[in-house]
Amino acid sequence: MSERAHHRPTAPGNHFFEAISSGVDPAELQEAADRAATLLVRGAHDSGDDAVAERLLHLADTEGIETIAEVWSASAGDSLAGCLWRLFLLRSWVYADPAGVAHQFEAGRAAAPVARVVAGVADPPGPDELKAMIDQVLRGIARGDFADVLFRASAFARVVATGRAGLPTTSEQEVARMLALAEQLEAAGHLELAHGLA
Repeated sequence: MSERAHHRPTAPGNHFFEAISSGVDPAELQEAADRAATLLVRGAHDSGDDAVAERLLHLADTEGIETIAEVWSASAGDSLAGCLWRLFLLRSWVYADPAGVAHQFEAGRAAAPVARVVAGVADPPGPDELKAMIDQVLRGIARGDFADVLFRASAFARVVATGRAGLPTTSEQEVARMLALAEQLEAAGHLELAHGLA
Protein backbone atom coordinates (compact mmCIF):
# COMPACT_ATOMS: atom_id res chain seq x y z
CA MET A 1 0.00 0.00 0.00
CA SER A 2 1.59 3.26 -1.09
CA GLU A 3 1.49 6.35 1.07
CA ARG A 4 -0.16 9.40 -0.38
CA ALA A 5 1.57 12.71 0.05
CA HIS A 6 -0.36 15.06 2.30
CA HIS A 7 -0.88 18.55 0.95
CA ARG A 8 -2.09 21.38 3.09
CA PRO A 9 -5.24 22.84 1.55
CA THR A 10 -4.93 26.29 0.06
CA ALA A 11 -6.86 28.96 1.91
CA PRO A 12 -9.58 30.52 -0.23
CA GLY A 13 -9.23 34.20 -1.09
CA ASN A 14 -11.61 37.07 -0.39
CA HIS A 15 -13.53 36.53 -3.65
CA PHE A 16 -14.52 33.07 -2.48
CA PHE A 17 -16.17 34.42 0.66
CA GLU A 18 -17.78 37.33 -1.20
CA ALA A 19 -19.40 34.84 -3.59
CA ILE A 20 -20.60 32.65 -0.71
CA SER A 21 -22.06 35.64 1.15
CA SER A 22 -23.94 36.68 -1.98
CA GLY A 23 -25.54 33.23 -2.08
CA VAL A 24 -23.55 31.90 -5.03
CA ASP A 25 -21.17 29.00 -4.49
CA PRO A 26 -18.40 29.40 -7.12
CA ALA A 27 -17.89 25.64 -7.34
CA GLU A 28 -21.60 25.03 -7.95
CA LEU A 29 -21.73 27.84 -10.51
CA GLN A 30 -18.77 26.39 -12.40
CA GLU A 31 -20.27 22.90 -12.24
CA ALA A 32 -23.54 24.22 -13.67
CA ALA A 33 -21.66 26.08 -16.42
CA ASP A 34 -19.73 22.94 -17.35
CA ARG A 35 -22.86 20.79 -17.33
CA ALA A 36 -24.76 23.26 -19.53
CA ALA A 37 -21.87 23.42 -22.01
CA THR A 38 -21.66 19.63 -22.18
CA LEU A 39 -25.40 19.34 -22.81
CA LEU A 40 -25.26 22.01 -25.52
CA VAL A 41 -22.26 20.62 -27.37
CA ARG A 42 -22.72 16.88 -26.94
CA GLY A 43 -26.53 16.92 -26.85
CA ALA A 44 -26.89 19.20 -29.87
CA HIS A 45 -24.51 17.05 -31.90
CA ASP A 46 -26.35 13.85 -31.01
CA SER A 47 -29.76 15.33 -31.82
CA GLY A 48 -29.21 15.65 -35.58
CA ASP A 49 -31.97 18.28 -35.55
CA ASP A 50 -31.51 21.41 -37.69
CA ALA A 51 -33.81 23.38 -35.38
CA VAL A 52 -31.45 22.63 -32.47
CA ALA A 53 -28.52 23.92 -34.55
CA GLU A 54 -30.40 27.15 -35.24
CA ARG A 55 -31.36 27.63 -31.58
CA LEU A 56 -27.75 27.06 -30.54
CA LEU A 57 -26.54 29.51 -33.18
CA HIS A 58 -28.87 32.25 -31.91
CA LEU A 59 -28.35 31.57 -28.19
CA ALA A 60 -26.40 34.81 -27.71
CA ASP A 61 -29.10 36.74 -29.59
CA THR A 62 -31.96 35.39 -27.50
CA GLU A 63 -30.23 35.23 -24.10
CA GLY A 64 -27.76 38.09 -24.54
CA ILE A 65 -23.98 37.85 -24.63
CA GLU A 66 -23.90 39.29 -21.09
CA THR A 67 -25.91 36.35 -19.77
CA ILE A 68 -23.58 33.89 -21.52
CA ALA A 69 -20.60 35.78 -20.12
CA GLU A 70 -21.94 35.40 -16.58
CA VAL A 71 -22.06 31.64 -17.04
CA TRP A 72 -19.00 30.82 -19.15
CA SER A 73 -16.51 33.72 -19.31
CA ALA A 74 -14.50 32.49 -16.31
CA SER A 75 -14.12 28.99 -17.77
CA ALA A 76 -10.71 27.79 -18.93
CA GLY A 77 -9.96 27.72 -22.65
CA ASP A 78 -9.45 23.95 -22.49
CA SER A 79 -13.03 23.25 -21.39
CA LEU A 80 -16.28 22.98 -23.37
CA ALA A 81 -17.67 25.96 -21.45
CA GLY A 82 -14.58 28.04 -22.23
CA CYS A 83 -14.76 27.08 -25.90
CA LEU A 84 -18.42 28.05 -26.16
CA TRP A 85 -17.70 31.41 -24.53
CA ARG A 86 -14.91 32.11 -27.04
CA LEU A 87 -17.03 31.02 -30.01
CA PHE A 88 -20.03 33.14 -29.02
CA LEU A 89 -17.77 36.09 -28.26
CA LEU A 90 -16.22 35.76 -31.71
CA ARG A 91 -19.67 35.66 -33.36
CA SER A 92 -20.89 38.66 -31.37
CA TRP A 93 -17.80 40.63 -32.40
CA VAL A 94 -18.28 39.77 -36.10
CA TYR A 95 -21.94 40.83 -35.95
CA ALA A 96 -21.13 44.03 -34.04
CA ASP A 97 -18.56 45.24 -36.59
CA PRO A 98 -18.71 43.15 -39.78
CA ALA A 99 -17.07 45.83 -41.96
CA GLY A 100 -14.18 46.31 -39.51
CA VAL A 101 -13.69 42.56 -39.18
CA ALA A 102 -13.75 42.17 -42.97
CA HIS A 103 -11.06 44.87 -43.25
CA GLN A 104 -8.84 43.07 -40.71
CA PHE A 105 -9.42 39.69 -42.34
CA GLU A 106 -8.64 41.09 -45.79
CA ALA A 107 -5.43 42.63 -44.42
CA GLY A 108 -4.27 39.26 -43.07
CA ARG A 109 -5.37 36.72 -45.64
CA ALA A 110 -2.38 37.08 -48.00
CA ALA A 111 0.08 36.60 -45.13
CA ALA A 112 -1.81 33.61 -43.65
CA PRO A 113 -2.94 31.57 -46.69
CA VAL A 114 -3.29 28.22 -44.90
CA ALA A 115 -5.38 29.67 -42.08
CA ARG A 116 -7.50 31.54 -44.65
CA VAL A 117 -8.35 28.28 -46.41
CA VAL A 118 -9.14 26.47 -43.13
CA ALA A 119 -11.39 29.32 -42.00
CA GLY A 120 -13.46 28.87 -45.17
CA VAL A 121 -14.47 32.47 -45.82
CA ALA A 122 -15.88 33.23 -49.27
CA ASP A 123 -13.71 35.30 -51.59
CA PRO A 124 -13.77 38.29 -51.43
CA PRO A 125 -14.34 38.37 -47.66
CA GLY A 126 -16.94 41.10 -47.22
CA PRO A 127 -19.07 41.74 -44.11
CA ASP A 128 -21.91 39.44 -45.24
CA GLU A 129 -19.47 36.66 -46.12
CA LEU A 130 -17.87 36.86 -42.69
CA LYS A 131 -21.23 36.71 -40.92
CA ALA A 132 -22.21 33.70 -43.06
CA MET A 133 -18.90 32.00 -42.27
CA ILE A 134 -19.11 32.49 -38.50
CA ASP A 135 -22.72 31.23 -38.51
CA GLN A 136 -21.71 28.18 -40.53
CA VAL A 137 -18.91 27.50 -38.05
CA LEU A 138 -21.26 27.69 -35.06
CA ARG A 139 -23.87 25.50 -36.76
CA GLY A 140 -21.11 22.90 -36.91
CA ILE A 141 -21.43 22.48 -33.13
CA ALA A 142 -24.66 20.60 -33.77
CA ARG A 143 -24.10 19.32 -37.31
CA GLY A 144 -20.42 18.48 -37.55
CA ASP A 145 -17.25 17.64 -35.71
CA PHE A 146 -16.59 19.97 -32.77
CA ALA A 147 -12.84 19.79 -33.40
CA ASP A 148 -13.45 21.17 -36.92
CA VAL A 149 -15.51 24.00 -35.42
CA LEU A 150 -12.62 24.91 -33.14
CA PHE A 151 -9.98 24.67 -35.88
CA ARG A 152 -12.01 26.84 -38.27
CA ALA A 153 -12.65 29.47 -35.60
CA SER A 154 -8.97 29.37 -34.67
CA ALA A 155 -7.90 29.82 -38.29
CA PHE A 156 -10.27 32.76 -38.67
CA ALA A 157 -8.88 34.41 -35.52
CA ARG A 158 -5.31 33.79 -36.74
CA VAL A 159 -5.98 35.53 -40.08
CA VAL A 160 -7.54 38.47 -38.22
CA ALA A 161 -4.56 38.64 -35.82
CA THR A 162 -2.21 38.67 -38.83
CA GLY A 163 -4.27 41.42 -40.42
CA ARG A 164 -4.28 43.45 -37.23
CA ALA A 165 -0.50 43.21 -37.02
CA GLY A 166 -0.19 44.91 -40.40
CA LEU A 167 -2.63 47.75 -39.71
CA PRO A 168 -1.28 51.00 -38.22
CA THR A 169 -4.54 51.62 -36.33
CA THR A 170 -4.28 48.42 -34.27
CA SER A 171 -2.40 48.15 -30.98
CA GLU A 172 -0.03 45.32 -30.07
CA GLN A 173 -2.44 44.37 -27.29
CA GLU A 174 -5.28 43.89 -29.78
CA VAL A 175 -3.04 41.71 -31.94
CA ALA A 176 -1.94 39.68 -28.91
CA ARG A 177 -5.52 39.14 -27.73
CA MET A 178 -6.67 37.82 -31.08
CA LEU A 179 -3.59 35.61 -31.43
CA ALA A 180 -4.17 34.21 -27.92
CA LEU A 181 -7.78 33.42 -28.87
CA ALA A 182 -6.58 31.61 -32.01
CA GLU A 183 -4.06 29.58 -30.01
CA GLN A 184 -6.61 28.68 -27.30
CA LEU A 185 -9.13 27.47 -29.87
CA GLU A 186 -6.50 25.47 -31.74
CA ALA A 187 -5.25 23.83 -28.54
CA ALA A 188 -8.85 22.97 -27.62
CA GLY A 189 -9.35 21.44 -31.07
CA HIS A 190 -6.38 19.13 -30.53
CA LEU A 191 -7.73 18.26 -27.09
CA GLU A 192 -11.10 17.42 -28.63
CA LEU A 193 -9.42 15.10 -31.15
CA ALA A 194 -7.75 13.33 -28.23
CA HIS A 195 -11.17 13.05 -26.47
CA GLY A 196 -9.86 15.21 -23.62
CA LEU A 197 -12.18 18.19 -23.89
CA ALA A 198 -14.86 18.26 -21.20
